[in-house]
Order: sequence, then C-alpha cells, then structure tokens
Amino acid sequence: MKKPNILLITSDQQHWNTIGAFNSEIRTPNLDRLAKEGTAFTRAYCPNPTCTPTRATIITGQYPSQHGAWTLGTKLLEERHTVGEDFTKGGYRTALVGKAHFQPLRETEAYSSLESYPILHDLDFWRNFHGPFYGFDHVELARNHTNEAHAGQHYAIWMEEKGCTNWRDYYASPTGTMDRGIKHTWPIPEQFHNNAWIAERTNALLSAYKENDEPFFLWSSFFDPHPPYLVPEPWDSMYDPEQLTIPRVTPGEHDRNPPHFRLTQEEQPDFSAWNETGKGIHGYHSHVNVSESERKRQVATYYGMISCMDKYIGAILDKLEELGLAEHTVVVFTTDHGHFFGQHGLQHKGGFHYEDLIKLPFLVRYPGHVPEGRVNPAIQSLVDLAPTFLSLAGIPVPPAMTGVDQSAVWQGTKPAARDHAVCEFRHEPTTIHQKTYVDPRYKLTVYYNQTYGELFDLEEDPGEIRNLWDEPQCAALKSELLLKFMWAELGKESMPMPRIWGA
Repeated sequence: MKKPNILLITSDQQHWNTIGAFNSEIRTPNLDRLAKEGTAFTRAYCPNPTCTPTRATIITGQYPSQHGAWTLGTKLLEERHTVGEDFTKGGYRTALVGKAHFQPLRETEAYSSLESYPILHDLDFWRNFHGPFYGFDHVELARNHTNEAHAGQHYAIWMEEKGCTNWRDYYASPTGTMDRGIKHTWPIPEQFHNNAWIAERTNALLSAYKENDEPFFLWSSFFDPHPPYLVPEPWDSMYDPEQLTIPRVTPGEHDRNPPHFRLTQEEQPDFSAWNETGKGIHGYHSHVNVSESERKRQVATYYGMISCMDKYIGAILDKLEELGLAEHTVVVFTTDHGHFFGQHGLQHKGGFHYEDLIKLPFLVRYPGHVPEGRVNPAIQSLVDLAPTFLSLAGIPVPPAMTGVDQSAVWQGTKPAARDHAVCEFRHEPTTIHQKTYVDPRYKLTVYYNQTYGELFDLEEDPGEIRNLWDEPQCAALKSELLLKFMWAELGKESMPMPRIWGA
C-alpha cells in the first residue's frame, strides 16, 4: 500500500471562527474547499497560547512542560526527539517552509540560536544552510511578522532573487526604513509578500518529491494573521469595517474573574503584583485605549490578512491536484493558537484561557479516508498531531510522545480519542502560571499558589461571561473537575522507557 504524504499547513494566531464556511463575514474559498472535501473539527485546542511552546509541541508530541520550551524566549533543545526523525527513518523526506520559532531571538553562552541576531541577517550563511534542523532534512526559514525588523534568512534571499533588492524598505528598524507608524496598508508589493514565498517554495518541493517519487512530511508555516495588522493592496480594503461584527467586553463580566482580568479594563492598570519587573502581563492589550474606529479597522485588516493567506493556500492545494498528489496526501490546516480582537475587551494574547485564544480552526482532508463535508465535535489537541501523523504513515509512535493517536477519529471510525484537553501557560517574570482543563461541557482554570480560578459552563455560557468558580451551588462540580484535572495531569506523564521485564 502506498504511504500517504503528510502536508501540514498552519497560520499564526488565527481565531477559530475565521473560516468562511462557518462565518459569512469572511471570505476564505480555499479553506472552505478543505472543509467541504474533508472534516472540520470544532473542538481543537492548543497546548499553550503562545508560539514557541506550541510549535515545539507539534514536532515533539509532548506538552511544553515536558519538552522544555515552555514560553516565548526559550529554546527547544536540539537533543529533543522530533517527529521528523521518525519520518526520516520511515523513508520520508521532511521539510519546513516558513516560520519555525523553535529558538529565541537572542542567544547566550549557554544556549545558541540559529534564529537569533546577528545570524538572522547573515544571508551568506543562509545561502548555504538548509538543514538538518529539528528533524527536518530541508528548511527554508523566516522570522518576521509583517514589517517586523527580523526579516532575513531564506525569505530575504528569495526577495533579492525576485528582483526586490530594496526589500529593507518594507521593514522597520534596525535594518529597515519603513515607518513604524504606518498602519493597515503594507506597502510591500503582494508578489514579494511572505505568503507568495511560502507557496512558491512549498510547490517547488512538492514538484521535486513527485519527480523523485518520494513520500514526504512537509510543513508549510504561514505568518499571518499575527499582528502587526498590515496587509498589501488590495486586501487592505477588502472588508468594510462598518459591515463587520466587532467583539467587545460585556459590562460586568470580569467582576467574578481573577483580579488581573479586571485590571485589563483600566486605562492605566498596575500589574506590578503579577510581574517582578513591573512590565505588565505578556502579550495583553486592552481595548480601553483604542478608538472605536481603530478597533473596527483592525478587524477588517485582520480578515484581509486571512483572505490573502487563503489565496496562497489555494495555490498549494492546486499544485497538489496538478501533480496528482492530492489523493495520497493527508492535508491538515490549523494554527498555533488563537487571537483576541475585542473579545472580553482584550487584544492579542496572554494569560487568559478563553476559547478565543486556545481553541483553533482545524481541518483534515484525506480523500477516501476522512469523511467529506463533516463537522465533528471530537476534542483535538496539537499535541496529538505527531502521533497521529506517524500512525497514518504506518510508523511506530515513540513511547515518549504523550499525545494520542487521532487517526481513527479523523477517519470517522471512532467517536473520540480523548475526553479532555489541557492548556498550559507560564511566562516569567509574571507570576501568572496557569493550567486549563476543558472537557465537552466545562472548562476549569487553576493558578499556581492562588485560590482564585475560573469555571465556565461552555454549554450554557459559550461566551464565557459568567465565572462559576465561587458559586456555592457549583462547589461539588468544581471538586469533581479538579479531580479530573489531576487525573489528566497524571495521564500526561511521559514514559520514554517502555517496561521490558517484570523486575
């Protein structure tokens, strides 16, 4: 039997409800095509609502508290076992095009980083480096989101090869000249956008794999719609801000929440009690100091970024069809974590485990194997990707991987593979250190060394407006969920050494 190819396509920081097939306010014809030709899972979760921990989980099949890259600014150590190694042993070619973010932007004497300054901008180095890198035998990397200063690596080389020798004009300092004050309309021509680069290089690899008749595990890793909110013409004006539903805080909703939630709605909040350096809670931005018109425009630009990315996802899907690879390729589309664009009065991300931030868009297509046009509520976690991909390829799953095999669920022969998901967040120097247990109906969040927490009934209160943590009538429910949460933590324990004898 022919081995299936694996194509993982990810966005970055995409809210779960931003696919046109399920939200009429946004247009994503190619993601809609995947949903029509495969199964959409409506209860998929990230293991951590920030980039590095989740991306490291995708390739290790372990939770951040297990693989060690537990927050932004940490590094996934090179000696960690990754799924690419298993695919290589199984006769597959492995590649990553786009964003990796397994390593920090700064290195120390103790911890080196290929994704750091100054090597990030050393194009001579990147001309001669394509791997191996964390189990991928071929990588083509970039680091920046829209106009961030981190542009370089293989993406900058590609731009120069395409004739865009002034590419630094489209990026902010220290290496670029673009004014940081420019909003919404990114002056970079669309043909030089990183979406175009990812699609072109992905398709070149697909063509090579087809020509050589090689099975592949390929990760196409897009950067959008991660802020800054910038997108080139004509996508910047695709959506009328006045015609969009703009999420916002519900008056009084934070009254029952942990105290740092309420502070987010103050004009000059004091987070010093949660942060040793007084810099605030990572990633969070509130709507308090953003004008109504700017809030609307941000949503319109965010949607434009998704629609632009969708075009280039379509180019990859078209190439699969053109090469005759679609029938034998498992395609998964998802994101690394969600995004706040007004929900609960919040922007971006941080230590707030609402569904908006930890639930994900999640589409699976495998013609003849995964049911078409189905919407499935079975709980998924990104920690499950590695073992599921290996199972579909007929490759043994290493015992150290703590994710579960979802292959039977994807193929519609089993109703569920897990009855819960766990999401972790810890970001020093803040003292916000939390874990969330979510099952088909309830969500429980506990905080290290704190007696406050969160309990939401997602069936009765899908918007997560009423925190039941301190409700006397929910005391027994909270106790039951705390016990189930402890069971879930015990179930996460990694067993890297299988037992081979009785004593």
